[in-house]
Amino acid sequence: MTSICVFCGASPGRDPKHMALANKVGIALATGKHRLVYGGGGLGLMGAVARSAHQAGGDVLGIMPEFLTEVEKTLTDVEHRMVPDMHARKIMMYDESDAFIVLPGGIGTLEETIEILSWMRLNLHEKPLVFLDDTGYWDPIIRGLHHTIDEGFAPESFAKDIHSASTAHEALTLIADKIANPNTREPLNIHDKV
Repeated sequence: MTSICVFCGASPGRDPKHMALANKVGIALATGKHRLVYGGGGLGLMGAVARSAHQAGGDVLGIMPEFLTEVEKTLTDVEHRMVPDMHARKIMMYDESDAFIVLPGGIGTLEETIEILSWMRLNLHEKPLVFLDDTGYWDPIIRGLHHTIDEGFAPESFAKDIHSASTAHEALTLIADKIANPNTREPLNIHDKV
């Protein structure tokens, strides 16, 4: 069973398409026999993806910092692991996952995503990450990541780690392909331009 971590917002956002996509992702994970790993909350996209995966018979693991239990309304029907803080949450989400899907979200979603990409850039892992939306939500961020390459702050090879999809099926197909055929990593080289 592949464990896929979903990073996403703890609020629904303004566009109802985001919540609809979260529900589709949960169902796709369950029907594809993937385990969902997520931040443990019951609100917004986070709650939608977990509820839909659970209701479709999927295996779900929520990882929740103790101080957010009441704020993010932990779902009682799925397995949870309680951790002391946000750093422990991210480490456990990473350790429990084989790949990552990034649904629409805010600054917390971005922070989790950028850290995973940074670790990948440093050759610390080869777990694929896919930005998933059907509204163009992540387009500015994806352009920004490519801008870091264009401006010489990331190597050309980093472009091979920036993936996006517009459907759950497309994201899961991309993840399966990347797990089966990981990128060939260049030796770590921090550009020395003084």
